Amino acid sequence: MNSVLNISAYKFVALTDTARWCERIRAQAQGAALKGTVLLADEGINLFLAGAGHAVRGFVTWLVGHEEFADLTVKASWSAGVPFGRLRVKVKPEIIRMNHPTIRPQAGRAPVVGAKTLARWLDAGADDSGRELALLDTRNAFEVDLGRFRGAHDWRISKFSEFAQALPVHRAELAGKTVVTYCTGGIRCEKAALLMAQLGVDNVLQLDGGILKYLEDAGGRHFDGTCFVFDAREQLDATLAPVRSA
Repeated sequence: MNSVLNISAYKFVALTDTARWCERIRAQAQGAALKGTVLLADEGINLFLAGAGHAVRGFVTWLVGHEEFADLTVKASWSAGVPFGRLRVKVKPEIIRMNHPTIRPQAGRAPVVGAKTLARWLDAGADDSGRELALLDTRNAFEVDLGRFRGAHDWRISKFSEFAQALPVHRAELAGKTVVTYCTGGIRCEKAALLMAQLGVDNVLQLDGGILKYLEDAGGRHFDGTCFVFDAREQLDATLAPVRSA
């Protein structure tokens, strides 16, 4: 029986007291017996948590009750066991490391395309203006090897901080197309889309909520293989079920 609720969420938002938030979130998560990871930085929050359904929902209700996190979008799935060994709540320089301090998503998001719209575009082979699509996978190469959108561009990066160096090498292959960056949950492709726009790449969108939201809202069509996740489940199928039990 899949009784464990797994959630992932992030939000780029200016946080002025990360140490205080760290202690408050740790206390709340511990009180709910949740396990997983919460990363905090001046640029926002990134979390992966699991536990009993009512406990996870209670934690989310508490978190979004604060103005900073009021519109946090949570992606959810179920498993038979908790895929984390312990709870970690940490303050980091970035909630996803890119090493580009001029990229400040907390000051404004990149344009997005929703899962159902992207699925419709992929059915049609073009966006609503008739422009050819270029899906760009911003994940690490080993993740891409397990599963990706059919025909997506893959730059064979081994860590996200290499994305900026790969961009000028591959930029020409994106010319004249509507570029849709994607990743597991949205956080990497959001920074990638902002960097590309900053460097003058036209018509760049991010897949809102990443692969996880796409599978949740649009199912598995146009996505081949499994989605890697950084916990004991390792791989999720098109129904967001673990390929092997946690």
